[in-house]
Amino acid sequence: MRIRFSSLSVAAVVVAALIAAPVLSVFSNVLAGDTGATWSHLADTVLGEFVFNTVVLCIGVGLGVSSIGVTSAWLTTMLDFPGRRFLEWALVLPLAMPAYVMAYVYTDFLQFVGPLQGWLRETFEWRRGDYWFPDVRTVGGAVAMFMFVLYPYVYMIARSAFLERAGGMLEAGRTLGLGPWGSFFRVSLPLARPAVVAGTALALMETLADFGTVSYFGVQTFTTGIYRAWFSLGDRIAAAQLSAALLAFVVLVLTLERMSRGRARFNNTSRQLAMPVRLRLPLPLGLLAAFACFMPLLLGFLLPAGLLLRMAFLEGDAQFGTRFVELAQNSFVLAAITAMLAVLLAVLLAYAARLARSRLPQVLNRIVGLGYAVPGSVIAVGVLIPLTRVDRWLAQGWEALWGVSPGLLLTGGVAALIYAYLARFLAVALQTVESSLGKITPNMDDASRSLGFGKWATLHRVHMPMLRGSLLTAGLLVFVDVMKELPATLVIRPFNFDTLATQAHTLAADERLAEASTAALIIVAVGLLPMFWISRQILRVRRREG
Repeated sequence: MRIRFSSLSVAAVVVAALIAAPVLSVFSNVLAGDTGATWSHLADTVLGEFVFNTVVLCIGVGLGVSSIGVTSAWLTTMLDFPGRRFLEWALVLPLAMPAYVMAYVYTDFLQFVGPLQGWLRETFEWRRGDYWFPDVRTVGGAVAMFMFVLYPYVYMIARSAFLERAGGMLEAGRTLGLGPWGSFFRVSLPLARPAVVAGTALALMETLADFGTVSYFGVQTFTTGIYRAWFSLGDRIAAAQLSAALLAFVVLVLTLERMSRGRARFNNTSRQLAMPVRLRLPLPLGLLAAFACFMPLLLGFLLPAGLLLRMAFLEGDAQFGTRFVELAQNSFVLAAITAMLAVLLAVLLAYAARLARSRLPQVLNRIVGLGYAVPGSVIAVGVLIPLTRVDRWLAQGWEALWGVSPGLLLTGGVAALIYAYLARFLAVALQTVESSLGKITPNMDDASRSLGFGKWATLHRVHMPMLRGSLLTAGLLVFVDVMKELPATLVIRPFNFDTLATQAHTLAADERLAEASTAALIIVAVGLLPMFWISRQILRVRRREG
């Protein structure tokens, strides 16, 4: 029996292989070559610190985002109190604030010469040494930055779980004599555990992928170690080994998330899906609930956004003008090209999986989907190692033929950077397109074929008009992710090529925080676009509930 592959399936396999190549490249170089003195130096000096700080970050962020996200999700879902209608959609806004931007803002606000300590000294007539004030540039400070930026992952997923389970399950709990808190601990929280763990896992993967925050705070983690091994020590093997160790942390997080479910099943067997009658809290308790929900929003978005606006308008970037327009253009062009390519490739992969008669395309799509769980620094190392080898091979062949060395053709260009972005963020577009394409009944395909349309005509004339909104959403999400991406851009960018993210990081690293605020403000403003879209969706759900 001969297996026949269509052109669509072959294209999907090639795309999946290219997207998975950076991660495979990291693993292939782990045992390659002589690790030499670099790895021994890292192991003897900072490797233990890398492990300790990474574990502390994961534990602190995991506990923080789960407690804030679950509490705010349950309060806004099950109880009625002043400000609930505003808070239930506004609580997602901190996702628009990159953690490294918040680190810059809070450092300026909380430092000795900053506004807060200055006000304290002026008000109470204190001098240096008269009072104690916590240092934000520590591991604990980094945990706080990640916690207040990433809790919306848990909030959104847990709230959806509470809404889905609310109707019949909680009514059954009330018939057993359980009050609001008893229903929360005995019914709502156990049933929402998979959602809470999934949201926490997303937050932990973002924490492991971060470079800007930990680098600025001077917290040594695997991500900063990868950057140091590649640039300061010039050892790609050590960088690959550290990347593999960081990947092991990511795999461990995903494995623990899967193992936490055990053999338990959390299916909703109740047909009562109606929203529960929210318990109206007395005014004192209602104000307390509103305060508990408002504080994460204040610390994670409102306060840093206000401080960012203040710095940008009072001082801002001294280079604001032609140079700043160039930086914005670089960021927007990279993000736009990556978003368009990601949407096109996501449609190709999702459609190939829809038409395939085997499980191969589905397996390939799952492999591609792992890219989003891989930190940008790992992707960068995985891209540079094979491209450097190809560049050397091309240069040798070119010099043999023409007698002139062409230099770096792939590694030193923007194409390598876009490739890294696709390897990192194609999963975002793929998940969105797959979800929407799965909602289109296969009967539509059969009807199209009965009218004489082939698979490409069916995609163009039937599926694409129905997917228009989802494609726009997928492109927007990838666009914003590329605008915020820092580690991959720092490692791969061409010489003298900067973006808004790298500009903000460079200025902040030089302690020019006010100047960094201009680029950071643009990044936050662009990040608000998908947040407003998500908030609009929440409002639509609320109207349907009402």
